[in-house]
Amino acid sequence: MEELAADKHVKYIISIEKKKDSFESVVMEHLRMSGAYWGLTTLDLLGKLDAVDKEEVISWLMQCQHESGGFAGNIGHDPHTLYTLSAVQVLALFDKLDVLDIDKVSNYISGLQNEDGSFSGDIWGEVDTRFSYIAVCCLSILHRLDKIDVDKAVNYIVSCKNLDGGFGCTPGGESHAGQIFCCVGALAITGALHHVDKDLLGWWLCERQVKSGGLNGRPEKLPDVGLLLMDLENGGISDRPDDAVDVFHTYFGVAGLSLLEYPGLKAIDPAYALPDDVVKRIFFGK
Repeated sequence: MEELAADKHVKYIISIEKKKDSFESVVMEHLRMSGAYWGLTTLDLLGKLDAVDKEEVISWLMQCQHESGGFAGNIGHDPHTLYTLSAVQVLALFDKLDVLDIDKVSNYISGLQNEDGSFSGDIWGEVDTRFSYIAVCCLSILHRLDKIDVDKAVNYIVSCKNLDGGFGCTPGGESHAGQIFCCVGALAITGALHHVDKDLLGWWLCERQVKSGGLNGRPEKLPDVGLLLMDLENGGISDRPDDAVDVFHTYFGVAGLSLLEYPGLKAIDPAYALPDDVVKRIFFGK
């Protein structure tokens, strides 16, 4: 079994935040909120969330909230459902959801549901099943699923199901592993998994594994993230051999290992993409 190099990954994630003037940091400036979610969840799965200054993170995070109730990817940027979910997930990690005006946030999310049950990502109106997942996941964490028409949301997701068992970003869109995660996750949270053809979808997903052991997102594509892609010297995980490591692929690599019950990692909830103990605390107060 490959070495996880957990301490190196922790150092890598913490170092990203300190290099705010680096090229990578500048390029990611507009989505720093999601970067915080990826990095902090990775730290929590590694049992090292206490390596960061919680109050400092929360102070910055709350400066990213708009009057609309939504959160931006960074201070001075526009709000979007994606960054709103990331902000809520980060606060959930820290057990600090009580700093939110929950009605304000949930009204922002619910206000983006369209007549057909789909969700727009922001006021500009782009529709994608990713945003359906984001809305359902975020409102569920806030205990506000009653703010939306859940039946319509489910029906829209089901309308994006394809003959191969997978799901696309809109009706008729090509099946993609990322969209499948979003659609199956939203259906799981809403208690609607009976709409999934488990055998057909399971087969499609099994077919995503290539000879190297890695997994691709669509047929005939290159694999993305694997155990052999860790930087054992400096930490971090990349998408493919010889590519630079980044916090996005580091998180999803560690999350995948958690699902595979890799020794030394906390369990992750596959629907909420948060550590199991965080999800239990949200819904059961444990």
